[in-house]
Amino acid sequence: MLELGRVFALDICAYAVMSNHYHVVLHINSAKADSRELHEVVERWHRLYKGSLLSQRFLRGELLGSAEHVRLSEVAEGWRTRLADISWFMRSLNESIAREANREDQCTGRFWEGRFKSQALLDERALAACMAYVDLNPIRAKIAKTPEASDHTSVKQRITAARDGIQPEELMPFAGNPRDSMPAGIPFRLQDYIELVDWSGRYLREGKRGAIASELPPILERLQIDPRHWLYLNQQFESRFKSLVGSAHAVRGACEQLGKRWAHGIRDCERFLSPPAT
Repeated sequence: MLELGRVFALDICAYAVMSNHYHVVLHINSAKADSRELHEVVERWHRLYKGSLLSQRFLRGELLGSAEHVRLSEVAEGWRTRLADISWFMRSLNESIAREANREDQCTGRFWEGRFKSQALLDERALAACMAYVDLNPIRAKIAKTPEASDHTSVKQRITAARDGIQPEELMPFAGNPRDSMPAGIPFRLQDYIELVDWSGRYLREGKRGAIASELPPILERLQIDPRHWLYLNQQFESRFKSLVGSAHAVRGACEQLGKRWAHGIRDCERFLSPPAT
């Protein structure tokens, strides 16, 4: 997964690999895809597939005629699009896993039950809720007690790197709270997010009920999410929302752009992911 993230124009925001499934939060980096020169697009495609005789000649440094160069450019534009496509990312990832599993089991046939499910995250609240839901998978499943002990998760990778004062190169970095001239990255502070996941994990692990502690992570206040709603989202995010996730306003705007009259789960978006009325 992390290796594919280096090849595709997709940033990995969060992931969790469990025993029989995995979750991954991806950001389509259109600017990165558009900025790649022809040679880089072809070279990256060849990391995954054989390409064509024309592209193989091109990478060997052979001189192409003008017509051949035009044809290669046309084909490479298709590859550029695929390298920024979540479906092609999942295809490449699942295919490699299926082949390895079939090789280990000495069998052939389908490995995955069906096509992957995806949700479009439309705003900060949806992004934070989904990332935390993904990172808390091992704690919800009671196979880890703390985020830093959650094997095969992005939060453990981030915590390990943070101890050395860095952010993992394979993951989309945290860029801090939104501001002018903000660099590319996840619009939260890393410290706030780790604190939020740790706080959430304690409630999920211990099954606490009743009053919520007053020492809330500041990110919840900034995102204007009720802490009880947040804890519910940490348990039910995947089942409560379908294709579009965000505030009701963001979902309605996306529906208008897509020509859809209604989005399944918009009432839950209104309740759990919309800021309180002022």
